[in-house]
Parts: sequence; C-alpha cells; structure tokens
Amino acid sequence: MNTSAPRSKLPNLGITIFTQMSALAQAEGAINLAQGFPDFEIHEGLITSAHEATRLGLNQYAPMTGLPELKSAISNMLKRTRQITVCPETELTVTSGGTEALFCAISSLVQPGDEVLIFEPAYDSYKPVIELSGAKAVPIELAPPHFQIPWEEVKRNINQKTKAIILNSPHNPTGSILNSTDIQNLASLAESHSFWIISDEVYEHIVFGGAKHESPTQNELLRSRSFIISSFGKTFHATGWKVGYCLAPEALTREFRKIHQYVTFSTPGPFQYAFAKSLSEPKLYEGLKTFYQEKRDLLKRLLEDSPFQFLPCYGTYFQLLDYSRVSTKGDLDFCKWMTTTAKVAPIPISAFYSSGRDEKIVRLCFAKKKETLEEAAHRIKKHTS
Repeated sequence: MNTSAPRSKLPNLGITIFTQMSALAQAEGAINLAQGFPDFEIHEGLITSAHEATRLGLNQYAPMTGLPELKSAISNMLKRTRQITVCPETELTVTSGGTEALFCAISSLVQPGDEVLIFEPAYDSYKPVIELSGAKAVPIELAPPHFQIPWEEVKRNINQKTKAIILNSPHNPTGSILNSTDIQNLASLAESHSFWIISDEVYEHIVFGGAKHESPTQNELLRSRSFIISSFGKTFHATGWKVGYCLAPEALTREFRKIHQYVTFSTPGPFQYAFAKSLSEPKLYEGLKTFYQEKRDLLKRLLEDSPFQFLPCYGTYFQLLDYSRVSTKGDLDFCKWMTTTAKVAPIPISAFYSSGRDEKIVRLCFAKKKETLEEAAHRIKKHTS
C-alpha cells in the first residue's frame, strides 16, 4: 500500500495566518484582534427567529439556491440600498458564507491557462482557488497609506489570457473603498476587454464618513459581467453561522450553481429564515456605518498618545497601524512579539502580499466590545510607549 502523501495541488501553501495568530493568541491568553470576528452578542431577534424556524420544521435540506423568503428579502434590501432590481429566482444564490461563494464564482469562470488580476494586499482565499483551477493569479500591489488602485498598471496587465478581475470593497485588510472614479475606470477597460468581474463586497454596509458604497452593480455593462459576493456574518455579527449570497446575471448564476450544488448543496434553513426576518428591519443593517465608525474612533482615541500611526480607514471593521516608531522587527515577528509580550494579537500585512512586501504595518480588528478595546489599548500602550 502506498502510504506516502499525495502530490500537493497547493505545494507552497501552509496554514493561514489567521489560524496561526489565533492559535498563538489562545496559547498566550492574548486578546485576539487578529481574526475578524465580533466578541459581542448577536441581535436577539436572530436567535428567536432561528429557534422559531426549528420549531416550524426547517431542519432538513433547504432548497439548493436558498430559501425563497431570504432571496426575496435580499432583493428588497438591494432595491433599498442600491436602487437596483434583481430576480430572486434567477440571479440570487444563498451560500454557506462569502468564502464558499468566492470559491464557486472563481471555479465557474476560471480554466487552466487563464490569468486573474487580484489587488494585494488581498484576502487570502483568492489566490489558492485560482491556482486550484489551473490558472495564474496576477497580483497588482496597492501602496499605503490610501491603497488606491493603480489603473494604468491594471491596463498594462490585461491581455488575452485575462479571464477575470477580483475586486474587494470595502477592502480587507486595508479599509480602503472604491470611489466613483474607480468604477468609471473599470467600465472604460470593460468596453475594450472581455474580462469578467468577481466583486467581494462582504462589508457592503460598513462605509464611513458619509461615503457611498460603490459597486459594479451601479454600471449596466459591469453588472452584466459580475458576480457580487456578500455575507450576513459581517452584516449581523454572526460569522459562525456562515451564510452569504451571490448576485449575478442569469447566465453566470447558472454556471455558479453547477459548482455550488456539489460544494455545500444548501445552507442551514433556520439561519436563512432568521436572516430573512432581520432583513425586514432595515435599521439593523443601515445602522452599521455609525456603529462601527464609533468603534473605529474609540480605538483611535485610546491609542492617540501611543507611537503607532493610524492609516486611513474608510470601511470594514479593520484598522491598520504603522509601528515603525515602535520597532524595527519585520511585521510577522512584531505580531508574534505583541501577542506574547503585550498579550494582544494583530495580523501582519505582509501575509497578504505575494511578494511578502513589509511596510511595518499591522491590522487590528475593532469589532469588539468597548471593554475589550479598552483593555487591548491599555496592554499595547504599556509595552510600546
């Protein structure tokens, strides 16, 4: 019997930086500001609705494309927030989280020999799925402090092999957002090239300073070529429930569902039912901008007399800090030092660049209770001031 390990399809890939830092945080008894999850309770109505759904008998397989009630609620939400009309039956698919939706979207498009443009620092699930599909990820680096897309570089990298461009706004890990000029630049490129778009918009409701969430859905040409991915885990603070959705034109949705049906087939019905109920209360998602902006501002106030430099944060629930005044360590070593010494775990930004670009910047998650942020700030200042 051959007991050796199989040939790896991802030979250069190890355990994610999120798993590494979260494990270290747990081992050290550190406050985990590395992984992006809230530490406060979810809306009580979600719990009540999920319990109600189990009593109603929604305990078997949900429909493969999603509960009709949830797809209808998503359609109504998109009409309210983006002023667009979608067909729930042919354009919306409920998935087991945003990451599953990303996997299905990439897999349904990309074939061996293709190239996919990604913007780095990038959420770490994009590149592995591209490579599993036999394609090449072409990274375009975004530079601090604003991490804006260099459109001339994008133009230079588009060729006959370019199958898709992956967007992410609000952007993880940098907190940058697309603006209307970005959408115009993308549309101009789309007029002369035939690429598809995968738009990761899981933080769609978390945009600060009165800014508008910009999306390919706002342009007819771009919308006709786009998969739009979002996540209720981010919107309703329930990351462990793993429920997301994909919006795409009928032809793209048809290909998406061919993959989705053999990945998870369906997503737990009680959770879908609960999210459908909560979407009927717009204040629950429309209030996220203020809710998280207050937390961002609180963290900044708590650390304002520290040597850290805050980079602009326009959305998401992540804040980047430049620690160059604190240490000369590389960002991974600095994060390990922070976790073991200050007992607060950040994430190194170099982990999100293929090149390992190290700008001495770390990411903190501020989706935490006031008490958690206060204690984290106290520990950080004690060991760095």
